[in-house]
Amino acid sequence: MFELKNKEGSNYHFTLKAKNGQVILSSEVYNSKAAAVNGIASVQKNSSEDGRYERKTSKDGKFYFNLKATNGQIIGSSQMYTSESGMENGINSVKENAPGADTKEI
Repeated sequence: MFELKNKEGSNYHFTLKAKNGQVILSSEVYNSKAAAVNGIASVQKNSSEDGRYERKTSKDGKFYFNLKATNGQIIGSSQMYTSESGMENGINSVKENAPGADTKEI
């Protein structure tokens, strides 16, 4: 499920949550609701393609990923994982949950 949140004023942010309620992907802050909704549509469109995931390692050795649109722009980022396999499980969860996920505005 995508949760679309109004941060303040006209700023919006979304998260993608797995069935267990854990956040598996977070967006940047958008300057309008329409832009955030477009971001959700972009995640749904791009999430099934493995080549859209940028796998990264932080300075402290933790793993994370970014999901990128066809233009190379980051449309979502993961939490930090302690293992590479945990990160890969996160990617698989986005692939599984994002395409048909409903959106709830909170």
